[in-house]
Amino acid sequence: MPLNRRFRSVTRIGPVQVGTAHDGRGREKHTAACTAPRCGFSTDYDSRAAAELAARTHRCPIR
Repeated sequence: MPLNRRFRSVTRIGPVQVGTAHDGRGREKHTAACTAPRCGFSTDYDSRAAAELAARTHRCPIR
């Protein structure tokens, strides 16, 4: 069952969006997700810097 997250401070780095939300246990999580069609890249990180680094270095496998 997917979580309904309320993201705040969402930024866009290329095709990847980075947002901050609280997980089910109240901890702050940072998500990097690619918005390109058929890419499927989405990961959660504990720090904002790690999520932004993943967004900057992400290369979509489908061109």
